[in-house]
Amino acid sequence: MAQLAVHTEDEEPVAARRAAGSSFYFAMRMLPRERRDAMFEIYSFCRRVDDIADTPAPRAERLAGLDRWRRELDAVYAGQVAPEHRGLARAIAEFSLRKEDFIAIIEGMEMDAAGDIRAPDLATFDLYCDRVASAVGRLSVRAFGMGEPDGEQLAHHLGRALQITNILRDVDEDAENGRLYLPRELLAEAGIDTTDPTAVVGHPALGQVGAALIERARRHFEAADEVMDRQPRWMVRAPRIMGKVYRAILDDLAVRGFDPPREPVRVNKLTLLMVVLQYGFV
Repeated sequence: MAQLAVHTEDEEPVAARRAAGSSFYFAMRMLPRERRDAMFEIYSFCRRVDDIADTPAPRAERLAGLDRWRRELDAVYAGQVAPEHRGLARAIAEFSLRKEDFIAIIEGMEMDAAGDIRAPDLATFDLYCDRVASAVGRLSVRAFGMGEPDGEQLAHHLGRALQITNILRDVDEDAENGRLYLPRELLAEAGIDTTDPTAVVGHPALGQVGAALIERARRHFEAADEVMDRQPRWMVRAPRIMGKVYRAILDDLAVRGFDPPREPVRVNKLTLLMVVLQYGFV
């Protein structure tokens, strides 16, 4: 059984160490201690359920693992907190994190665990983005201190912007794993009549699909910026950094295009440093 994450001011909880390799780590580090620890707990939860969904274990085993997390959340919200979940329980209590948002994340992981997603329709695509990204945002804005309706709007738009960027960035890696998250309606508009991941990523019209999703992501980034512009600067430091880093990735994808051979696009350390310096301090 995992040990309780007891820490001093100079030590980081286990949840923080799990987040250390994330591009969001420095954004989370900008938050005050209690909010930062809550974000680390949210991130740790997401990592754990994502690892279950992506394990090479049989699908039934993956779904069972996710179902165990449902039961563990039931216990936490019922006040029956195991030692390894005390940090999560503390975050839930301090920031009124909603159970339905954690469950939505699990439901998103179940979409991946139940079968390889291949060219979902736009409604399913949007539902997936909501569950695996915007639901995380709905938890996060509470840790940031944002109220409604702006918090809900920021979660909606920034979550979708980040997830669409992820999907475009990882299209080749996902295809290698038998997955294709690109919406079937956009494939059809581009004249791509197959949902085979390998065939789609090798199709000469892939760039048309990529361009349509880049434009969709940009609209979400712009809507998220409008929400953040209305907030105190200190309150939106973390989501600003997340948004600017991913906007840079999206812009790089637009410049690179989708013609083969495609070089991977990743945020470089200099870009990350510049974003943190520009938006990380009041």
